[in-house]
Amino acid sequence: MPLGLILSSLGRSMRRKRLSSLGILSSKRAPRDYYKGKNCKPTGFHTRKGGYVMVDEKLPRFVVPDLTDFKLKPYVSQCARDITASSTSSTSAETSENKS
Repeated sequence: MPLGLILSSLGRSMRRKRLSSLGILSSKRAPRDYYKGKNCKPTGFHTRKGGYVMVDEKLPRFVVPDLTDFKLKPYVSQCARDITASSTSSTSAETSENKS
C-alpha cells in the first residue's frame, strides 16, 4: 500500500466526529416515536388495560425539619435594609395623615 493512501486514510479518520458525541442518544438521532423523557423516575406502572397504578414505595418522601424557634426567616433578600422601630412608626403616621 502506498504511503499516500495510508496518510490520506489517517487524515480522514482525524476529521471525523468524535465517537463520544455519537454515543449520546437524543430524540434527533432516534426513531420518530422515541421519547427520552426528563430524567425522572417512574412512580408506578402501566396496566394491561391502559391504566396506571401508583406504587406508594416509589413516591418521593420529603423530610422537613421543625422550624418553630428558628431565628432566620425564609426568602430574605440579599439587599434588605435594616428598619428601626422609630422610622416605621413615623412612616405609618405620615401615611395615615395623607389619607385623611
